[in-house]
Amino acid sequence: MATINSMSQPVAEIHPNVTAEIEKQLSGHNVNVLDDEKPELSDDEINKQEGVKRVEAITTVWTKQVLVVMFILLCLVSFTDQLMQSVQGSLVAYITSAFNQHGLLATTSIVATIIGGVCNLTIAKVIDIWGRVEGFLFALLLVSIGMIMKATSYNVEMYAAAHTLYWVGHLALGYIITIILADITSLRNRIIMFGLNSTPIICTTFAGPKIADLFYTNLNFRWAFGAFLIIQIVFCIPVAIIFLWSKRKAVARGIYPKNNTDRTFWESVKYYFVQFDVVGMFLTVFGFSLLLLPFSLVSYAPHGWKTGYIIAMIILGVVLLAAFAVWEKYFSPVPYIPFKFLKDRTILGACLIYGLMFCSIFCWDAYYYSYLQVVHGLTITTSGYVLNSFSLTSAIIGPFVGLGIRHLGTFKWPSFAMMPFAILGVGLLIHFRTADSATGYLVMCQVFNGIYSGVWALTCQLAIMSCVTHQEIAVSIALFGLFGSIGAAMGFAIAGALWTNIFPVQLLARLPEDSKDLMPTIYGDIVVQMSYPVGSEIRNAINDAYADVQRKMVITGICFIPLCLGCILMWRNINVRKLEEEKGHQNKGTIF
Repeated sequence: MATINSMSQPVAEIHPNVTAEIEKQLSGHNVNVLDDEKPELSDDEINKQEGVKRVEAITTVWTKQVLVVMFILLCLVSFTDQLMQSVQGSLVAYITSAFNQHGLLATTSIVATIIGGVCNLTIAKVIDIWGRVEGFLFALLLVSIGMIMKATSYNVEMYAAAHTLYWVGHLALGYIITIILADITSLRNRIIMFGLNSTPIICTTFAGPKIADLFYTNLNFRWAFGAFLIIQIVFCIPVAIIFLWSKRKAVARGIYPKNNTDRTFWESVKYYFVQFDVVGMFLTVFGFSLLLLPFSLVSYAPHGWKTGYIIAMIILGVVLLAAFAVWEKYFSPVPYIPFKFLKDRTILGACLIYGLMFCSIFCWDAYYYSYLQVVHGLTITTSGYVLNSFSLTSAIIGPFVGLGIRHLGTFKWPSFAMMPFAILGVGLLIHFRTADSATGYLVMCQVFNGIYSGVWALTCQLAIMSCVTHQEIAVSIALFGLFGSIGAAMGFAIAGALWTNIFPVQLLARLPEDSKDLMPTIYGDIVVQMSYPVGSEIRNAINDAYADVQRKMVITGICFIPLCLGCILMWRNINVRKLEEEKGHQNKGTIF
């Protein structure tokens, strides 16, 4: 976890003879579309896995009304999920401070981000083998368990474990919604629907920080997680009901694929152990986690970089990643990472952009919320507004990006045109990372960052989906998400390393002589940092230390931006309009 032209035909126009089309669908030759009528891409049925065949059978029995209702319900699920993210983002600094571990703000996200990205490849296999709704309900279960644990956490370790479970479920939920939207849209209209699905962020940008403020002021952060647990379940259940109801209709019509397996329970366990490449998954998770965590944990180690467990973690991380490469190449019957996709320069370039973009962003974003509150004296609500203006901008421009691509057909050159926004958005933050900078300038930078990241997030997905078949969409987008998660984890690790190695040193150097013994307490708690009056010697020392480390974070982040230019140039200049005119639609069933 983005050119304005009017569409030539209405999006919600369904083929008039739905019954006839469904009858044709029984023989597997046609597709019902809510837009341009074209046959699907030639995709050998025998190569499609059961989950893909099942979702095509389910969408075949959908009417226009069901399709629209499903899209609205998915938007509502996205809304509640993003609202929870906005609330949590506004509270997380206070949560870690409640355990006197504000410095571990980035560390709590590193493992969660890595595991979330890696597990999406497993989720891709789950929804391709078993079905979309099964994966959707599993993601909801993980979110629910994670939020229950967050609400009852009593130390930072339990909170980190809870956040990991929650984050895996959160990413999986968003990923499955993306795949379902891909299932029900043509390639040409897909980015429009992706953009519309992101518009709830416009509301959550303003509602989230205010709700967080109310929970923090009147109750506590635990009630926030408990309340949103119930809300999330209530909004997810109708989606599952429609899928299960549609499955029954498809079975009754004889178009739902039957499960013909005669494996025993233990044979199934062995089969899925191989199919999901459990060994490869664990090598990836532990390898990246052990390699990246020491950079933000080193300041808590008794002997810094010379501490035994810090050295052991780095060495073991490298060894496990090397073992993963050997396992995937020589021993794995079903490779965990589908390297065949990375041989396509368009797919590789899109994945690299996504990873580099998140690495750049989280280098300076990880502690940005704390910076706004401490240095600029903003409230929880106002800090959230400034921080979320990034995602707000991405959400607003999303549908217009989709309309532009629908009209133009190309996505490479619009992506290239975003480079100035990327350079300005991050570059200007270097200049404005001071206590006397006006808040409006910070918002301006967030808007610039929201523009380029919103466009790239959408065009990168389209670049990948234009190179694959319907069967391959789920795993290719999961691979795309893996690059984003690894990039984000690297960004968090860099931010954590800069924070834990620079901020306490700068704070100690700037504090008055008679207050230097307060450094550990100030370092570990944002509430203590804000308790000193603005203009006092101690508060000025805190602000100057923040400004120094934040400036270094931004300088590090901008170093990744030029690499994105090379990645865009790797893309083939694919025109999705011409692609569908020549080859037809990717999907079967009733689609937009």
